[in-house]
Amino acid sequence: MTSPLWNSSVPPVEPPWERFDGLRAVLRGAPIVLLILVCLPLMMLTRGIERLSVGARRPWSSFFPRFVSRMSLRIMGIPLHTTGAPMSAPGAVVANHSSWLDIFTLNACQNVFFVSKAEVANWAGIGPLARASGTVFIARDRKEAGRQKALFEARLHMGHKLLFFPEGTSTDGLRVLPFKPTLFAAFFAPELRDEVSIQPVTVRYIAPLGADPRFYGWWGDMEFAPSLITFLKARKQGSIEITFHDPIAVKDVPNRKDMAVLCEKAVRSALPEISDKFKNV
Repeated sequence: MTSPLWNSSVPPVEPPWERFDGLRAVLRGAPIVLLILVCLPLMMLTRGIERLSVGARRPWSSFFPRFVSRMSLRIMGIPLHTTGAPMSAPGAVVANHSSWLDIFTLNACQNVFFVSKAEVANWAGIGPLARASGTVFIARDRKEAGRQKALFEARLHMGHKLLFFPEGTSTDGLRVLPFKPTLFAAFFAPELRDEVSIQPVTVRYIAPLGADPRFYGWWGDMEFAPSLITFLKARKQGSIEITFHDPIAVKDVPNRKDMAVLCEKAVRSALPEISDKFKNV
């Protein structure tokens, strides 16, 4: 079962190519690729050492995704500002989903392991990187609920902080779609309920001055490569604001549906109101 893609009736405004855009994209993209190529084998080597010394836990190799993400945003010239702080309690993080850029954004300010749909594991380029960084892959099928719960429980007991996107799809970055309660169910199992909290996090992308306010969004059937090039070649960049909301203890919430509503409300609270032009698309 796959989630339907969110789409918009107002097509995105593509920024025109200007002089030196191609060169700018190469000068930003090449160091990012080199950074990944250097850090990936170092991470895998560290992972091998971890397996021999601490088993399935990842106390050292989780440094690399955060380092690569922070450096990549700096190379692209996109400043990142945070309000609040990541929780220290065991549990999960939930956030709104606007773009593939969320992976860099949310990795840059905390040590997390993403929860992703199983199909991503087979995507060219992205799949191997996701597997190497410890992404938890799940099949969105009710028949897999038991296995999913056991997997979440095992990772949480290792001290891993899981991050997932309850909207189930990405948007234009201006809105928050209704949170699906399905993924919250595992945290209400007796083995986890009294131990974990869930922290809502809002990611707000502010477009470059004069650009389409949805500049950093990635939705519908947009392709990854053109989106990446658009970000890399931008003469002026916008910025990113991340708000860490207060964690919500699972034991204090009656059920998964109420938890989904509470988290959605918190995430939505840190985004400005949508302009009339984009409100009903």
